[in-house]
Amino acid sequence: MTVTPVSATPQLGRGIRVGYSAGSVVNGAFGTVPGLLLLPYLTDTFAVAAGLAGLLVLLPKAWDVLLNPVAGRISDRTTSRWGPRRPYLLIGGLSTAVTFAALFAGPFTGAAGAAYVTLAFLATATAFAFFQVPYVAMPAEITAGTADPYAERTRLMTWRIAVLALAILASGGAAPAIRDAAGGGLAGYRVAGLAVAVLIAAGALAAFWGTRRAPVGPAHESEPSLRKQLAVARRNRPFALLLGCFVVQAVGIGVMLAGTDYAAAGPLGDAGATSLLFLCFVGPALVVTPVWGKVGDRIGKRAGYVVGSVLFAVGALLAGAAFALGDAPLGAVLGATALVGCGYAGQQVFGLAMLPDTIAADEAVTGRRQAGVFTGLWTGGETLGLALGPGLFGLVLQLGGYRSGVDAEAQPDSARTAIVLGFTLLPAVIVLVALPLLRRYDLTPARLAALTDRAAPTDNAAPTDKVAPTDGATSTHGEA
Repeated sequence: MTVTPVSATPQLGRGIRVGYSAGSVVNGAFGTVPGLLLLPYLTDTFAVAAGLAGLLVLLPKAWDVLLNPVAGRISDRTTSRWGPRRPYLLIGGLSTAVTFAALFAGPFTGAAGAAYVTLAFLATATAFAFFQVPYVAMPAEITAGTADPYAERTRLMTWRIAVLALAILASGGAAPAIRDAAGGGLAGYRVAGLAVAVLIAAGALAAFWGTRRAPVGPAHESEPSLRKQLAVARRNRPFALLLGCFVVQAVGIGVMLAGTDYAAAGPLGDAGATSLLFLCFVGPALVVTPVWGKVGDRIGKRAGYVVGSVLFAVGALLAGAAFALGDAPLGAVLGATALVGCGYAGQQVFGLAMLPDTIAADEAVTGRRQAGVFTGLWTGGETLGLALGPGLFGLVLQLGGYRSGVDAEAQPDSARTAIVLGFTLLPAVIVLVALPLLRRYDLTPARLAALTDRAAPTDNAAPTDKVAPTDGATSTHGEA
């Protein structure tokens, strides 16, 4: 196979869009199932105290904050016949599948089991970093030669989020059902973990094969240390603002995801409702994701991001109101959760469509392609946010007096209250608190085009390291 160089083309072919989007199966499964099942796996199977269980879930993901920028730097410098990114789709994706199966294998019980889960999760997070960072770096490169890269990234992300929704639906909806069908307990988790691992492997192979004809860029030198990478990110104000908002909101999403299994078994009184809640969270995205693409065309990406975030918060608050009725009507909770899912789809579409714009702006200003640096910081931050969510929910359970290893019916009223607040009010507040960060995000299509035009070399001149703003424009690279 040969590497297809970047060249002018009207837009990406459907095969490339589908092939690239297939990688979201890996993202969806790894990002969803541990957040959904790992905390109850520790508290209810290994009887680990809720606060400690939240910490054990957090630590391996916190490791990724340091590892992801390293993975980005390595992929920036990689030279292969498949380009700098695609080798990691194969190696990182298959490694993630193997370690994921091991994560829920549960060969030990008690304290030894908890230690094993922590180490296995650390290995899985490490493998996933080497898939995720190169994968997220690809859109800025494969769309660079299209007629309208700004719009093409939105189209590509629309496809990707649609597949992501399917992956989350398949993995998050099926994993609890498979666990229960297999008898629950350690045996049930083993079967569910193996099933999700197969799904991850299939997604990695499909992404690797499906992007074989995608345009790619050459290997590039990138910043050699995390400190310098953070300095690069700070100078790119749109990226820093977008990253801050996305990471904070990831905490809220992680909190709600971690509370799903507890909300079903506790306040709703139906452990089987976990899959229903998940279907309502993800299912609407299959319908509304194309709608979000049209919304972005009409009102812009930033405004679309804000609208999606508000819908998420409103849905979460409505779910809280339903629980406040006492015996929460399942239909009302599911309907509110569906509204949350509509908002979540918008957050993902626009956040991931805006990210390549910030990378393109950086290249226009500096003359350097550092996609791996930015996506390494992005995925590291997102991973940390999603890990902080279960950790924060575990702390809420601890403060509410949750009793690990005890059936839901035997939990005190304070624990049930903690579950409801952690599942509804807390995620809504976190998502809304992050939105003011986007007020200063100003990377519009016209602004990005102006940066690109000013940075374009003329008369065979080399790209400059810095592009000065004109006509009173604010520099894209300013302190955030």
